[in-house]
Amino acid sequence: IGDISFPLLNRYAIDTFIGKNDLTNIVGFSILYVVMVLFFAFMIYMFIHICGQIEMDLAYDLRRRMMNKLQTLDFSYYDVTSSGWILSRATSDIARISEIFSWALVDTLWGVVMLVSIFVILATINFQMLLWILIIVPVLIIVTRFFQKRILKNWRDVRFQNSQITAGFSEGILGAKTTKTMSLEDLHYSQFTDITALMSKKSKRAAYLSAFYGPFVSLVASISLGLILADGGYQVLGGAMSIGTMMLFINYAQQFFQPMRQIAGLISELQMAQASSERVLSLLNREEKVVDSLEVIKKYGTILEPKPENYEVLHGDIEFRNVGFYYNPNEIILDNFNLSVKKGQSVAFVGETGSGKSTLANLMCRFYEPTSGQILIDGKDYKERSLGWLHSNLGYVLQSPHLFSGTIAENIRFGKLDANMDEVIAVAKLVHAHEFIMNQDLGYESEVGEGGSKLSTGQKQLISFARALINNPALIVLDEATASIDTQTEQFIQEAIDVLLQNRTSIVVAHRLSTIVKSDIICVIDKGVIIEQGNHEELLELKGHYYNLYTNQFNQELENQLLKKSMV
Repeated sequence: IGDISFPLLNRYAIDTFIGKNDLTNIVGFSILYVVMVLFFAFMIYMFIHICGQIEMDLAYDLRRRMMNKLQTLDFSYYDVTSSGWILSRATSDIARISEIFSWALVDTLWGVVMLVSIFVILATINFQMLLWILIIVPVLIIVTRFFQKRILKNWRDVRFQNSQITAGFSEGILGAKTTKTMSLEDLHYSQFTDITALMSKKSKRAAYLSAFYGPFVSLVASISLGLILADGGYQVLGGAMSIGTMMLFINYAQQFFQPMRQIAGLISELQMAQASSERVLSLLNREEKVVDSLEVIKKYGTILEPKPENYEVLHGDIEFRNVGFYYNPNEIILDNFNLSVKKGQSVAFVGETGSGKSTLANLMCRFYEPTSGQILIDGKDYKERSLGWLHSNLGYVLQSPHLFSGTIAENIRFGKLDANMDEVIAVAKLVHAHEFIMNQDLGYESEVGEGGSKLSTGQKQLISFARALINNPALIVLDEATASIDTQTEQFIQEAIDVLLQNRTSIVVAHRLSTIVKSDIICVIDKGVIIEQGNHEELLELKGHYYNLYTNQFNQELENQLLKKSMV
């Protein structure tokens, strides 16, 4: 209202106070003018306040939705998606979307209201003069469409390169030690420089197009303004128009093209926002491959909103029934796989790398689902119960332990959020972690650092083992959990395993065969097929594949021990 009113007030002042030299209403006019200025200032305040609130709310909502999606996506997504790609969408892409769409929304509304209001007023006063403005509009539309596609393409390339840069920073930081130990600094710096140079080139190209587009709109607007001045000047000299009316047209012409220029600039920014939006929406709209049915969700809830009061007790009987699985239809991992595990039994999978050992463990945990066949837990297809139910009864220890930033106690307590300190200490003692924890400066309140960087690999593994066991899970999965630790730490863990796996079903993916000699069932896997099955003694008597693996590994470890003694 303020933008529309001021040219009308100025017209009245010029024609009355100057043209007619009539100062009768100047006091009332001045008061009205001051009121309009104050009202205009208040509206600007509201404009900034509302836009800022929309920006913050939009960024919050998008990040919340993204985090929600990331919690529900299955393992296959993280197998093919880099952390840099995800971080780029969660930070710079969402920031750009929220900034542009919040301010652009109000700017566009303001621009449309201004254009419609000015058109109506000028058409009422002098339609002939309005034509000098209208003949320029088709030119602007054609030019806008020309630049729109080119600007969008370049900003898409820029956002892609930005993801590459974020990934480069992420990998550079996480792999800094490896880079230095292998003297790869020059190579990584060169690769990173190439990526940033390409982004700089694409950004300059996009900026060049945007920079050319804005001034072109201003040039066209200036031509229209010149035509209005020429036509209006002749009409004023001929007495057909007052000076105040001509100034009204000039002011409105400037205001008419101001939102046009504003919208033109917004189009360039919206191209950037569209490129960012496409990337964010590609994540938010990604379909989860491992999901519960509506019936299951109704009874058990979701991962983020569970209904634990409806969870049944998990006893531990597991059956793989004609299970097939593949990541790629041309590369079948499992085909018609069958295995039955009774409650409390310990089953070990051994075999060469890529034989399907970890895949079987991941399928049992429902990190993936079979492409054919069924996996039954306690005689019931595990898809008939929720992911939350299964995972709440599961203790899982990976080969490469990961700790979250925080204290040792907090990391152990992640396995059972309501665990008290006595429970934390008790489970730490069971896995022989209590002694080294108490040797830390602050004991259980010692910080582990990012990813557990302040602890050794063996210490991190002991903490992750305690974290997996603190909830007293019915199922235990050890995915080569002792492969990255020293012999002494392995002995501590093995002693804990012997006690804690009693009356508890466990699946062990083993690299060190010495850790599975007490397993009830040992399955030798080759290309997704069980080629040998039995306990340790039975398989040694067969003198087959397992016998060769075990004796070769035993001899290798014996040689290593003798070598260490000779060096001492």
